[in-house]
Amino acid sequence: MTTVRRSLWAEPRPPDVPPVGRLDRVLIVGLEAAVLLEGFIRPGLAWRPLVTVLAAAAVAALLWRRTRPLLAVLVGFGAAGVLALVEMTAHTGELGLYSMMVVLILLYELVRWGSGREIVVGLSFVAAVVVLGMFAASAGGAEVLGGTAFLLLFVALAAVFRYRAALWQRGQIEIRNQERLALARELHDTVAHHVSAIAVQAQAGRVVADSQPQQAARVLAVIEAEASRTLAEMRSMVRVLREDEGAAYAPHRGVADLSALAHADTAPAVEVCVADSVAHLTPPVDAAIYRLAQEAVTNARRHARGATRVDIDVRREGALIRLRICDDGHTVQAPSPKRGFGLTGMAERAQILGGTLTAGPASDGGWVVDAAFPARGPA
Repeated sequence: MTTVRRSLWAEPRPPDVPPVGRLDRVLIVGLEAAVLLEGFIRPGLAWRPLVTVLAAAAVAALLWRRTRPLLAVLVGFGAAGVLALVEMTAHTGELGLYSMMVVLILLYELVRWGSGREIVVGLSFVAAVVVLGMFAASAGGAEVLGGTAFLLLFVALAAVFRYRAALWQRGQIEIRNQERLALARELHDTVAHHVSAIAVQAQAGRVVADSQPQQAARVLAVIEAEASRTLAEMRSMVRVLREDEGAAYAPHRGVADLSALAHADTAPAVEVCVADSVAHLTPPVDAAIYRLAQEAVTNARRHARGATRVDIDVRREGALIRLRICDDGHTVQAPSPKRGFGLTGMAERAQILGGTLTAGPASDGGWVVDAAFPARGPA
């Protein structure tokens, strides 16, 4: 019980508290007019000026019901407490206007939008005022029970809406975290691909620097272009990772962009073959094909010794899309190979789409990556 009280006391205010808008102000003005009208025409009302002023103050507190819920409750229920004291001391009978029932809205708004401390302090104050009012009205057991249940109904209703809003907020945060994780994987794939290309070009430039200066200059130009693209994509994705709200960024690359991976003038040469039947893919499948091919080419450039060729083949087999990337290099298989982030991310991409991915040495040499998943994504 102590833990529950402590957790409630430390509860912050909900985010994105809606401000009081123009329509709210119009309604409050209408309620103030109703208070003045009732205070003027209600027959037999004792202490008419005081009752009318206190009721008007309670209605005016609605202006702060979301931005300062505790202050609104103190003003609204404080006015009701003053009337209860007047009833007790002056023995005037029941005081108050029917329009003062709007203070129940303040009780709802306190639990819905207040912090934990505001809720504890406000509910304690409301309980004291209610006890004072029931004592002043000499309420019976049934009236006490019914009035308490009526007030608790507003508290429970506000708590339910607050809890549902908190669940929705946590769900949005979880979705955002998943999107950021996907972007982090995209960042890894993109940077790894470009950095591998830069490394290959730098090695080639070092070989031809003395004998072919013009070719070395072209290699440096390619390195500069690759580095510029890498920085641009990194900045774009890091900006999205840092921002809480959505940001505009370029669409994911897909099958139509596989041609950008093809290079005939570098070692190893990359050739792309996409069957005509591969069309009308869903965006997740389209993006996964490109990223898997990009990561496989990156791995071939890094690890395939003496590779001269990398083939990318995409085709449709029934309801499946099959992606196959193979090279002709010499891969040394360690006794206990450790899967890096690249292969792990590739396998996770295929699994998310309801497919499979295998990677390993081919029987005739080289390395083969074979992935297959439903053309329309997971069922």
